[in-house]
Amino acid sequence: MSEPAGLTVAVTGPTGTFGAALIPLLEAEPQVERIIGIARRELDPVERGWPTMEYRRGDVRDPEALREAFAGADVVVHLAFQVMTGDEETAREINVEGTLNTVRAAAEAGVRRFVYASSVAAYGFHRDNPEGITEDWHTRPAGRLLYAQEKAELEHLLLETAAEHPEVELFLLRPPIVLGPDAVGAKTIIPELIAPVLRGARAALRWLPAVPVLVPDLPVQFIHQDDVASALLLCVLGAGPPGAYNIAADDVASLLDVARAVGLSPIALPGGPVASAARLVARAPLLPARAAWVETLSYPTIMVTAKAKTELGWRPRYSAIESLAATFD
Repeated sequence: MSEPAGLTVAVTGPTGTFGAALIPLLEAEPQVERIIGIARRELDPVERGWPTMEYRRGDVRDPEALREAFAGADVVVHLAFQVMTGDEETAREINVEGTLNTVRAAAEAGVRRFVYASSVAAYGFHRDNPEGITEDWHTRPAGRLLYAQEKAELEHLLLETAAEHPEVELFLLRPPIVLGPDAVGAKTIIPELIAPVLRGARAALRWLPAVPVLVPDLPVQFIHQDDVASALLLCVLGAGPPGAYNIAADDVASLLDVARAVGLSPIALPGGPVASAARLVARAPLLPARAAWVETLSYPTIMVTAKAKTELGWRPRYSAIESLAATFD
């Protein structure tokens, strides 16, 4: 299915990793006539090379600002989300309440389509998760990781809202860890994933080009920010039916690959005992917010991406290894 020319697309959070990759695609897309960006920080679209964008400084916690920004929009792409924060109250205001404000304002504006950047984390890290998760598997909150809890909660809330507004097509994209030159969050999260084995090596890294270090041999999926952007664009254009779509690079990497990418010389540890240890740590009382990311190692979640390829016509350009190189080289 294709759209007639003249789409107006509003994007929340255009200054983040996803927005940096999506906006150039929207600028170059013949079916997109007008782009509206809304975010909290200052931005000159012309300086960023985005001459079509009309930028509105605003906050997703402000429903009135959203209603004004979405006036006349055909599609809303919601990318605004806080990942690494120590302030849980503020994070919830932005991530949960802000997302609900956004979808409600989009429905009030009469948009045709609402596109939300969710995450593999929405599936949670559970013992009974299948080895290859498809979109029909249920999403459930994680035990400790706030980011994953909010992603799962939001998917359920968005589906409830969509049921109240059947005229709005809801697209949910579930990427794994997003890599690329603008992936600031990944450059923070990836070291957190292997922090227990990196901590002792950090001092030596100042003096040695490669430090042998024990690293768990656990699987992990990645995706390049440009491949997320291409999937978002297909959703904007209504290239497939609304619904949830898993997206990831075609190859599955390991934490050994991550260690090599950050300059270490890894020695493989069996993944099973490390995952068991991660489950124990994740259940520890008074676990700091950043340390809660260890839960992602407890039951590594690997997705099947066939639906995005067959129904959206999406294909990743980058492998997981190429995405790592693009981030850390």
